[in-house]
Amino acid sequence: MIGYYIIAGAIFLVSMYVSNTLKSKFKKYSQVHLQNGLSGKEIAERMLSDNGITDVKVISVKGMLTDHYNPANKTVNLSEGVYSQRNAAAAAVAAHECGHAVQHATAYSWLQLRSKIVPAVGVSSKMSNFVIMAGLVLSFTGSAIGNGIFLIGIILFAVTTLFTFITLPVEFDASKRALVWLEANNMVTQQEYAGAEDALKWAARTYVVAALGSLATLLYFISMFMGRR
Repeated sequence: MIGYYIIAGAIFLVSMYVSNTLKSKFKKYSQVHLQNGLSGKEIAERMLSDNGITDVKVISVKGMLTDHYNPANKTVNLSEGVYSQRNAAAAAVAAHECGHAVQHATAYSWLQLRSKIVPAVGVSSKMSNFVIMAGLVLSFTGSAIGNGIFLIGIILFAVTTLFTFITLPVEFDASKRALVWLEANNMVTQQEYAGAEDALKWAARTYVVAALGSLATLLYFISMFMGRR
């Protein structure tokens, strides 16, 4: 288990670094005010309209960096620091979330795949750690079914790991759509575009760290299982 704690600790430190850098970037580019004077809400509404999407609402939600697109009720949810603000960071985030709405409207394959496995991920994410720990405890006590339960836990954890990797193309594509639209429609100046691009790159890195961390943990569990056979 020492190896697991080392991996978990390393992942935590890298995750904290990326998260803190993202917050710093967001704060920095929040000071780069848009020359067009549009708010995050207005940016989002324009992008939706330009893509022929009329059935998606743009609403405000509490918190910082809590922005997301909800395909269930077709809403682009923008945090308080994005919804009413008129800066490069707000434009980047608003356009990115609209990128997900465009993916939904155009039946983007990776988004459809991610949506299909969401129910399975909901179950596996809640149960995997418990099942893995139960399997380890039983195997330490000499129980014959310990390794079998441990394997089930690994399979459950593998589902969540798969989800993190399927999420990567979804997030990268949404950012690409956002940046292309912002530039093509002259929504931002070169300086504003550079800030939006940098902010979205750091946001994407949070998903990369999560995916690699999950994969590292999965491989560690698999090595433990193979060593017990």
